[in-house]
Parts: sequence; structure tokens; C-alpha cells
Amino acid sequence: MPNIIKNGAIIEDTYHVITEAGALPAADIIVSLDVWLQQRAEVLAHPHKKGIMLKPDQHPETIVNDLAHLDIIALAFPAFADGRGYSYAVLLRQRYGFKGELRATGDIFKDNIFYLKRCGFDSFAVRADKDLQVALQGLQDFSECYQASTDEGTPLYRRRLA
Repeated sequence: MPNIIKNGAIIEDTYHVITEAGALPAADIIVSLDVWLQQRAEVLAHPHKKGIMLKPDQHPETIVNDLAHLDIIALAFPAFADGRGYSYAVLLRQRYGFKGELRATGDIFKDNIFYLKRCGFDSFAVRADKDLQVALQGLQDFSECYQASTDEGTPLYRRRLA
């Protein structure tokens, strides 16, 4: 199994990503939206942890009624220049109230991991050609944040006044 960054540490990933309909493994799974739409009942009945992977053109609103059944939502970042996943993460955390694991996958690296965390991601599946240790250091790029976000609801000026 590959390693991921989760809650500020490098750990082994327990999830199997399923992109085609068929039999589900006896393990934690993340299914593509297509598999979810085809095998929803079977995935819901799966006895292990389960989640959905959304591509940038698949809005989280399509799964909002199923969030309570999911342990994880993975948002794909196929390219650095595609930032829709940042907005989707904020929507999932703030508007839709998703409390489970939120994972960024794909073009994730040191320079964007800090901002991804601010938007609500708590795990990161870094591309195989990137160094996990270097990416992990990105979580420490800044010691304070001025703006409120999903990871800190109060802006710095209000924290200083408290």
C-alpha cells in the first residue's frame, strides 16, 4: 500500500481506489462517482470504510444526500492549475457539514499542501514522483494565518483581541 499524509503524519493508506464497477474487495474503499452511481446499494452495504472520489467536473452537490454514509471523500487535482477542489472542500466542510476525512489526491506538493489544509483537507495522496517528506514540510510554511478558514474560524485580529 502507498503512503499518504494524514493529520500531519506520514502513514500507510488503507483505502483501495475502485474506478470500475465489479466486485468490491474486503477492505476500505474509495469508489469513483461512476461506480457509486452504478453500485450505490452494494457500496452502502460494504462492511468496511467507504468513500467517493470526485473529479474536478463532478460537483459535491451530487452526493450531498449521502454524506452521512461516507467515511472519506477524495477530491482529485489532476493539474496544479485546476483549483475547483479548494472550493469543493470548503463547500463540503462549511455548507454541507461533512465531518469525515477529506483527501486531496493528484498534483499535491509542498507549495499547495498548506492551503489545501486551510480549506478543510486532512489527508493528502501525493503523486508518486513527489517526495512525501518534502510535501509534509509544507504544512509548516506559516506559523499564523490572518484570515478565517475551515481550520481556524476566527481571524487573527479577533484572536489577538481575545
